[in-house]
Amino acid sequence: MPEEKNIRAFLAIDPPDEVLRQIGAHQERLKRKIQGVISWARPRGMHLTLKFFGDIAPADVERISREVEPLALGTSPIHIEVQKMGVFPDSNRPRVLWVGMEGDIHHLTVLQKSIEGALDAQGFPREARPFRPHLTLGRIKTPRGLIGLAKAMEEAADWAAGGFIARELCLFKSDLLPQGAVYTKLASYPFGKERRRDDS
Repeated sequence: MPEEKNIRAFLAIDPPDEVLRQIGAHQERLKRKIQGVISWARPRGMHLTLKFFGDIAPADVERISREVEPLALGTSPIHIEVQKMGVFPDSNRPRVLWVGMEGDIHHLTVLQKSIEGALDAQGFPREARPFRPHLTLGRIKTPRGLIGLAKAMEEAADWAAGGFIARELCLFKSDLLPQGAVYTKLASYPFGKERRRDDS
């Protein structure tokens, strides 16, 4: 029997179509304002990633689910506002152009830390970088010849794509194809806890 191939996997929240449409329209405006070598992300491929695994064995899906499902069930639905822009690592060396998150970020961060702790105990290494919830708009290949970024970001200071209530966390696999990455949902973990009024 042939050995099963590893899969490239990550845990993420899937934004609704309307939010992604708003991001796509904003992205098109940015394309007209910013000159430079930028690899723009497809809106349909944008996810709010909480944990990136890299390559895992197919059997790891069940191990991950055993840890993540109870954490999701113990989490209330999370209110998220998609708004504002920024760059990683900083404005002097822009490499990643991103859309930020507001709203119930505290509970989102608590969930992310709980997931990191539970999966670290199962042999999945923790992410070394601090958790900064975002959606990637594009990757800047080189800052040389980059024109209009600072002005575009200033003009978009009050831009927002809208809000949504995240009701589940999903495990995705990513297949890197010549035409771009294709994402397949492997499992979903509903948020099941109703938060008390004084727990906000």
